[in-house]
Amino acid sequence: MIGKGNRVRIPGLSAPSGPQRALIVASFVSRVGNGLFNTASVLYFTLVVHLPAAQVGVGLTIAGLVGLLAGVPAGNLADRYGPRTVWLTALAMLTATMAAFVLIHDWVTFTLVATLDRLAATAAGAAGGALVARADGERPAAFRARLRTFVNLGVILGNLGAAFAVSVGTRPAYTALILANAASFACAGLIALRGVPNYRPLPRPEEHHRAAVLSDRPFVSFVALHGAMGLHYQAVSLLLPIWLSAHTDAPRWTVAAVSAVSSGVCVLLQSRIGSRVETPRQGGRAFRLAGLAFLVSCPLMALTADVPAWVAPGLAVLAVGVHSLGEVWESSGGYALGFGLAPDHAQGQYQGLLGVGFNAGQALAPVVLTTAVLGLGHTGWLLLGAFFAALGAAAPPVAAWAERTRRPSPGTACTTPGRPDETRLPDPA
Repeated sequence: MIGKGNRVRIPGLSAPSGPQRALIVASFVSRVGNGLFNTASVLYFTLVVHLPAAQVGVGLTIAGLVGLLAGVPAGNLADRYGPRTVWLTALAMLTATMAAFVLIHDWVTFTLVATLDRLAATAAGAAGGALVARADGERPAAFRARLRTFVNLGVILGNLGAAFAVSVGTRPAYTALILANAASFACAGLIALRGVPNYRPLPRPEEHHRAAVLSDRPFVSFVALHGAMGLHYQAVSLLLPIWLSAHTDAPRWTVAAVSAVSSGVCVLLQSRIGSRVETPRQGGRAFRLAGLAFLVSCPLMALTADVPAWVAPGLAVLAVGVHSLGEVWESSGGYALGFGLAPDHAQGQYQGLLGVGFNAGQALAPVVLTTAVLGLGHTGWLLLGAFFAALGAAAPPVAAWAERTRRPSPGTACTTPGRPDETRLPDPA
């Protein structure tokens, strides 16, 4: 952002185009709503709706698994009819399903609404990714890093609002959170409708088909890699809080402190680092650096159980700081590979499959982390760090393999494996 006079200039945040600015604002608004709802959702379903926790878990699992089915089909629709149209439709569905949560009274209705919500969210992710690709301009890495920075800021602000509502603890307070999240989707859609062009679909080669992405073995391999590496998010948000409370004498405020540090590091470093990770080859190296950072952070988290109570908070903050640096590398590499390996005419389909892989990993993460890692204690943490390092080490060979299967002609970007690309449009959540 460029200011006048003595205003501070933030690296990597200057001069976004009109469509980019609209996408950033729309994504920021919707993520504020996400932060409001996601932080308090389980408490609402259990304490206000009075559903048993086990039923909530089963319902959310069903919704998450069914939601995966929308990824590639929604991406195909975005490629065929234009990403903005599909994204706006998905946001309208999210507005309706989120508002419907205030009306649920039983498990069947809850599961149905949650499933429709996950289908819409998956569709929004696929179409939003294609929209980002169409608006990325001359410096796509800088734009994507800027976008993620504001997404993180939105979640942080939403979390703060949710904390206030949870402290009140009344049904009207929770209802306000839900309706605010619904409104955030509607506002995001209106911002995109006014500020983002209705990009026309790109010409597709004759051999393109609805499941073309599934025959792109290098990309499918990256999807699996990306989904597995995504476990690192819940290593901090789920696993570490359980570890700190059950295995250390650290004060309770430590969990809030490490969450704040994680968010802060990502906001401060995302643009600075992410804007430099542009090509798939650079993305592979960023993944490798992320794996090494996780290899260091996981043992540090384990060591919080072996130090005095007054040392544990500082060690936890250090561990999460290193881990968050790895998160910045991982997300930057994921953007470079996820967008850079996808043909322009099929960005929706490719982003849809990438979202399916990531969400599948997130669905499995609680079971894997709480059983395998917590069950093995210190050894589990060490194995988790080694697992992340191995995934990171595999990324550069996968990136090189993918680039070998793409033969872009001079002046064009990568496209369908073995085919030259149409020229990338100049100046897309």
